[in-house]
Amino acid sequence: MNTFAFTLGGADLSALGSGALHWPRERLLVVSDLHLGKPDRIARLGGTLLPPYANRDTLLRLEQEIERTRAATVICLGDSFDDPQSAEDLAEHEGLWLTRLMAGRRWIWIAGNHDPVPSSLGGSYLASYRLHGLAFRHIADPGQSAEVSGHYHPKARLGSARPCFLIDRDRAILPAFGTYTGGLSCSSPALSGLMGPDARAVLTGPQLLVVPMPR
Repeated sequence: MNTFAFTLGGADLSALGSGALHWPRERLLVVSDLHLGKPDRIARLGGTLLPPYANRDTLLRLEQEIERTRAATVICLGDSFDDPQSAEDLAEHEGLWLTRLMAGRRWIWIAGNHDPVPSSLGGSYLASYRLHGLAFRHIADPGQSAEVSGHYHPKARLGSARPCFLIDRDRAILPAFGTYTGGLSCSSPALSGLMGPDARAVLTGPQLLVVPMPR
């Protein structure tokens, strides 16, 4: 498995090449910013059309990671849907696909800024979640430690820009897992102000690349 192992808040975690986070001891898989329904929302608002298969690609990659890690619990760190309407407008086969992925395991939806209202899907809907000292939330809290979050869609450029994890001794910020989600350069003040001087960027892809966080 294409992984980068690190410890946060006493937990032994693995950053995966897909952009998901794995906590093997807890059989826990964490993903952030799926943004399901983004092409439909943009089309609804009259914007530039995106490829219509984004949901399918995102769900397929999520299914592969659930199967690969044998996750018993899945945490979605917010912005799982591009807006509240997107959750209601899922195609029937996509809703059934999600229901099948959720079956037999605990599924936690963390509220994001795009999807603050619970959808009609199953699972637990929480503002944040804490497990064995680790806090899971959508947007990083600068005053907290042992924290896992998303929101910023961090990217690092080494030749070409790649989604990346940002990891320091206090927190891990996950890349967006969804297809066609864009990203924010990790050299942006919003991210460089959050991460400590020891921060590393873990660039995702077929071969993970770990570098000091570009600033």
